[in-house]
Amino acid sequence: MTASRRETNRKFRQDAVLAAAKAVFALAGLEGATIRAIAQEAGYTAGAVYSYYPTKEAIYAEILAHSLHELRAAMSHAVAGETTDEGGLRAAIRAFYRFYRSRPQDLDLGLYLFQGLRPRGLGPELDRQLNSRLIAALQKIAGPLTRFGNLTPLAAHGETVSALCHVSGVLIMAGTGRLKILDCDPDALIDHYLDGLVARLRPAPSPETN
Repeated sequence: MTASRRETNRKFRQDAVLAAAKAVFALAGLEGATIRAIAQEAGYTAGAVYSYYPTKEAIYAEILAHSLHELRAAMSHAVAGETTDEGGLRAAIRAFYRFYRSRPQDLDLGLYLFQGLRPRGLGPELDRQLNSRLIAALQKIAGPLTRFGNLTPLAAHGETVSALCHVSGVLIMAGTGRLKILDCDPDALIDHYLDGLVARLRPAPSPETN
């Protein structure tokens, strides 16, 4: 077997492990998942899974890293077509919202929601790597936000985190059916938030001189 063929087979088996793990995490969460369960779902032995990943946390991190990479790509694509900072700001936040609205399992994955709202992590090093990926995606919001509002780095950081919290809240409320009960449209809530944000940050017009 050639080296390229071996690499192709290895990639196929690794992708099968990740797909199986995603299904197991969706049912059992990170805490309830086991390497044995992931291996069984993939049709492999536990030893075969360990040959790719040392722990279930490493598998979880790999899936989440891929999700965050796709999030950043979606936001970059949305912003690329905009010619103004206001347009870029709106496009970046909408892209973040639409990514997770269309992929609710990725939101659960990113927020560790499988077992409820409790603080979690994958270990200092994996957390650091994944947080850096999230921060890189959020820069797609922070950049046009800073320029549009002429904000200091500290103020821009606060506004970016505020946007993250607002959009995440809408996504969670929509995903759990609470907004439907309240007869509220999540898309309309995001538009309302964006209109308010832009109105608040838009520079005041210069006073006319006589």
